[in-house]
Amino acid sequence: MLKLGVNIDHFATLREARYRGRGFGEPCPVAAALLCEAAGAHGITAHLREDRRHIQDRDVWALRERIQTRLNLEMANAPEIVAIALKLKPDIVCLVPERRLEVTTEGGLDVVAAEKALTETRQQLNAAGIEVSLFIAPDARQIEASARTGSQFVELHTGQYAEAFLPAAGGNPRAAAELQRLISGAERAHALGLQVNAGHGLNYENLAALGRVPHLVELNIGHSLVSRAAFVGLAPAVREMLAAMAACRG
Repeated sequence: MLKLGVNIDHFATLREARYRGRGFGEPCPVAAALLCEAAGAHGITAHLREDRRHIQDRDVWALRERIQTRLNLEMANAPEIVAIALKLKPDIVCLVPERRLEVTTEGGLDVVAAEKALTETRQQLNAAGIEVSLFIAPDARQIEASARTGSQFVELHTGQYAEAFLPAAGGNPRAAAELQRLISGAERAHALGLQVNAGHGLNYENLAALGRVPHLVELNIGHSLVSRAAFVGLAPAVREMLAAMAACRG
């Protein structure tokens, strides 16, 4: 069964727009996480950024205490954040690139260039009982380097596919090419012993074709769910996404 991890960062973004630096405010991302779990989500994803632009330290500690599913902590390979993760002990850490000026994570890690540093962090996290995923483009060199780090998972960056996707009749050749990259990347990762997640830019429309991507364990989706929730409510939005995922696998 393909699992859904809900990224709750945008609930914190909305809170911080009004209550930044005040230690309280609404909407509460932890309450959102609990609603997602109750609606059937298989896990909760939160990105504790170095600049704390949305998720705050208090949020990740409350999530660790209160959620019943899998806590996926997205984070940069930065000493301060690694130290927090080692104390927090999420179920899994997804290491991502992080740039201060970006609106959201724009690309995958350059594992080839940072293999030694990522391997060292992976070793620390695994020693603490935390699984490790690397957020990468579906590129053979990056996948092979990810396997060499000893990480348990890769999360394939679906942003290029999402950007190219057009729901118009006949499709978009570039989207088809990006989908093929994801298929080839998933096959290569699986052959190297890596488990495969995917995420970035996925929504109710572009999800269907991902049924062709083999070996997927989990999709991490945030913005589209939050956008849909503004119209129908959070629990129905989660249930609709789960139904779309089931249909794409069916």
